[in-house]
Amino acid sequence: MARCDELARVTATPGRIERVYLSPEHARVNRLAAEWMRELGMRTWQDAAGNQVGRIETVGGRQPRSMSRTPQNIAGSVRSSRESAEFVSALGDVPALLLGSHLDTVIDAGRFDGIAGVLIALEVVRLLRVPTEGGWAVPLPFPIEVVAFSDEEGTRFGKALLGSSAVAGSWNDAWWTLTDAEGVSLRQAFLEFGLDPARIGEAARRPDELVAYLEAHIEQGPALDRAGEPLAVVSSIASARRFQLVVEGEARHAGGTPYDMRHDALLGASEAALAVERVCAAEHHIIGTVGRFEAFPGAVNVIPGEVRFSLDLRGEFDGERDRVWDVLSRDLDEIMGGRGLRWSAREVHSAPAVFCAPLLQDVVAAGIRATLPVRSDAAPVLFSPAGHDGMALGAITDVGMLFLRNPDGISHHPDEFVSAGDVAHGIRALAESILHLAAEPR
Repeated sequence: MARCDELARVTATPGRIERVYLSPEHARVNRLAAEWMRELGMRTWQDAAGNQVGRIETVGGRQPRSMSRTPQNIAGSVRSSRESAEFVSALGDVPALLLGSHLDTVIDAGRFDGIAGVLIALEVVRLLRVPTEGGWAVPLPFPIEVVAFSDEEGTRFGKALLGSSAVAGSWNDAWWTLTDAEGVSLRQAFLEFGLDPARIGEAARRPDELVAYLEAHIEQGPALDRAGEPLAVVSSIASARRFQLVVEGEARHAGGTPYDMRHDALLGASEAALAVERVCAAEHHIIGTVGRFEAFPGAVNVIPGEVRFSLDLRGEFDGERDRVWDVLSRDLDEIMGGRGLRWSAREVHSAPAVFCAPLLQDVVAAGIRATLPVRSDAAPVLFSPAGHDGMALGAITDVGMLFLRNPDGISHHPDEFVSAGDVAHGIRALAESILHLAAEPR
């Protein structure tokens, strides 16, 4: 929890948390994460996309479901970013279990979204793999890697999951021309950060290099808090589509234009935003949000002639999400037609739903039961309407997730919170999940 506070102090804007991709703050938190990884005896490197990675090797054979084992001496070493590709290629044929989350933030963020998942992963390594005077290291049949992804939020360049997409081998060269609010291109930012765009492919991992990907994350909603539960198994991560919509009307004098001659783009777009709420609220596990809304020309005495707004549409299943988009499109046709307006939409992001592997759901549930043995029923299972790096990793390996209770469900906000007690439960449950995974026949 103290390290969450320490990372929160690494910010581009005093008084609020702001840490975006390829910024000086990104470099600082990577250095801190690498230092904490090395304390645990992990080998560390920054990959070709700016993700910070640590690895601790396997020791011994199959792992029974117990944490009491003989201590092991684990030697660590440091790897520079230039050595990372050579190091990864020399890791051999022993697939690693990948744990992690992200260290980048939205603007004016909380201190736990993503960050808690990275730090929980490090504490799991400490619990399972690092011998202490009063404790025991646990031999496992696979190495553990911890990754601190660099751009889950997409705050700077408007494209989420850049770091994990590079690891998944799904980098799109069209992204190099993306620009931030200052006009800096992604390619230029890479160079200024000290990364070589030509080497981005070196960040990619092969499926045979990984056992699976497990991530602990605070729930970004109130379901666990309302149920009085500290932990949950995640069943899937929402499918998502994002659109930039434009409504075109006619800009005319606010005083001189009678209502029967008005083609007010703002009123049409406002009605469209209300339609998003009406349609999505009537659906099961479909969430639509209009998060950005701009009217032009923006003068107090001029009827708005154009409005640009965003739509974030999420669903548990791709087909249901797409069906709702078709419903909304028909509603917008009717709304704009009735007002003498034109509308268009440009899709800027699309991601399919990612379903957590049944085996990983089972081991996470077993980890929760081992951590909270007083419970007699099954561990809670939640669908995640928020996106995570696992959406990208699902292209190359099985994905599993553990949710931690988030009081009041506040996220992407300074009031975001998770208790130390629930974090302790999360550390133990993730460790127990790994022991159950290690005991599975391979």
